[in-house]
Amino acid sequence: MSFKAKFSIYIFMIVLAMFILIVILDQYASLRNMNQDMEEVMEQASAKLSESFGQHPGWISKTAALRDDPEFEPNEMQSLLKKLYPELEEVTVFRPDAGGSMSDDKVLFGTYAFRDEAKDMVYAVEAAEKGFQVREVNLNGKEYIKSYYSDATLAPYVIGMVYDCEEYNQIMRMKRMDAIMYAGIILLFVLISSYLLAGFMLRPLNAILWKVNEVSLGRFQTAIKVRGKDEFGLLALKINAMSQNLSIYMEKLRQAFEDNRQMKEYLQSFIDHTSDAIHVVDLQGKFIQVNKAFEQLFGYTSEEVFGAEIELVPDTHRGEMRLIINSLQEGKVLPAQETIRVTKNGEIIPVSVTISPIRDTEGVIQAYASITRDMRSRNRMEELLRRSEKLTTVGQLAAGVAHEIRNPLTTLRGFLQLQQHTGKMNLEHTGLMLSELDRINLIVGEFLILAKPQATRFATKDVRDVFRSVLSLIDSEGHLHNVTFTTSFTEAPCLVSCEENQLKQVFINLLKNGIEAMPSGGRIHTHIASKNGQITISITDEGIGIPEDMIPKIGNPFFTGKESGTGLGMMISQRIIHSHQGLMEIKSQVNVGTTIIITLPALKEGSTNGILGEGLDKQRSNVG
Repeated sequence: MSFKAKFSIYIFMIVLAMFILIVILDQYASLRNMNQDMEEVMEQASAKLSESFGQHPGWISKTAALRDDPEFEPNEMQSLLKKLYPELEEVTVFRPDAGGSMSDDKVLFGTYAFRDEAKDMVYAVEAAEKGFQVREVNLNGKEYIKSYYSDATLAPYVIGMVYDCEEYNQIMRMKRMDAIMYAGIILLFVLISSYLLAGFMLRPLNAILWKVNEVSLGRFQTAIKVRGKDEFGLLALKINAMSQNLSIYMEKLRQAFEDNRQMKEYLQSFIDHTSDAIHVVDLQGKFIQVNKAFEQLFGYTSEEVFGAEIELVPDTHRGEMRLIINSLQEGKVLPAQETIRVTKNGEIIPVSVTISPIRDTEGVIQAYASITRDMRSRNRMEELLRRSEKLTTVGQLAAGVAHEIRNPLTTLRGFLQLQQHTGKMNLEHTGLMLSELDRINLIVGEFLILAKPQATRFATKDVRDVFRSVLSLIDSEGHLHNVTFTTSFTEAPCLVSCEENQLKQVFINLLKNGIEAMPSGGRIHTHIASKNGQITISITDEGIGIPEDMIPKIGNPFFTGKESGTGLGMMISQRIIHSHQGLMEIKSQVNVGTTIIITLPALKEGSTNGILGEGLDKQRSNVG
């Protein structure tokens, strides 16, 4: 049902209720007024009749004789009253009896056809006391009004009159019907008027409703025509403004939705086509999503892992994983971790893992996303690069080694020629010869250790001893370039868990770089110290220095400041130090010199676990 129809019906119902109330009140007032008027008429008629009796003293004794006398004034009065009041049915003069009986001999005047003796006696007694009483009575299916009147003239007699209510009721019915007819006409007029008025008043609202419907369908262009400055006009202006704002916001929302859709497609494409394995797990460790690279790397299908708890972390690295999760929950941002994982067929593979938390809008962690990169190919490539750099370094050291061996050989040749010439063996010369042979053996041994490919195996070594062996190997090349080496080593033990050959390769690369940075010669100073569980190796030259803008780029593949360099030496050196859980820092000033500081984690005396074992021991102690 439309609002206009509802409005019309509401107005109609309100007016109808008002008219019903008015009719009821009018009927009640009319009924009350007519009752009062009738009571006054009946009382006046009874009083007139009583006066007519008062003009004939002694009428009581002559009642039988006078009852039929037309000149008897009460008879004339009775006839006159019936002419004046046609509804007057009966006049009775009687004496009430306290016993309640009513016989014909007690009726002194008139007739007593409308009998109701018991109640008549009660009301007659009250009338004798109070003067006048009226009551309604239903006799033979018709309604009548009985009045009872008495005064000093009549006492103790009572005049009773019976009036027919039919005419009275007919008048009331006619008035009621007239009221209903008038009310119906007025209500019909009100209904039609309210409907038309509602249509006129709701015309602006219809336009607003049309506009709202247009907005709900996503059409914002057409505006409402404002024809007035009333509340509807103000509402139309506001809805036009709202529609315009919604149009702008919807356009922005569509653009944002399109951008989000494109971004989602890009991200999904990236996840599906990246070579890194990506998987997402919830807080219970159940897999939510994996990509194709994950399936290829670990051997699981997406159907196998979805909703399942699969352990990719070996037992030896569970403590490390717990530490990572605790750090992420504390809000820390962790770099990529080089570790190991287990595939479906049980193969242990080296990987680089980056784990990030996924948070909801309130910042609460809901899941963890892991990006796993297979490090097998990179490790093989790095090993090849290390070997290549090592061979390059060996070739460059060959001239110095040859020069270093030539001096002892010259000494040996001279002593042998002397002994051959004299034919005698000098024990002092023999000792010198053996000393030179030991030096040749030491130099060749160090050279072979560096040049010979060896398996990566961490062991506990003193950094001072490793560095001294490197100095003995490279000292000859320093002499060739007029470079001297000075050292300042701490007396405290400097034990580290390391792969000795790799560490030597780092020291040789750094010392060679220092030699090459001083083409006119100079001094290289080395300082080794142990403090706060860290071993610090500082190598300082007096060379040409490195420009400040080039320092961040050192370590990038094939980036070098030397004409004949490849840039691989520093890259491999940095990676070797990182694999030893260490740091390398470069400080340089042009035309002053360069200082390279290497920091390695110290190993307590008596510990033989190596880097991995020590790290796991720390993790277990932290977790426990």
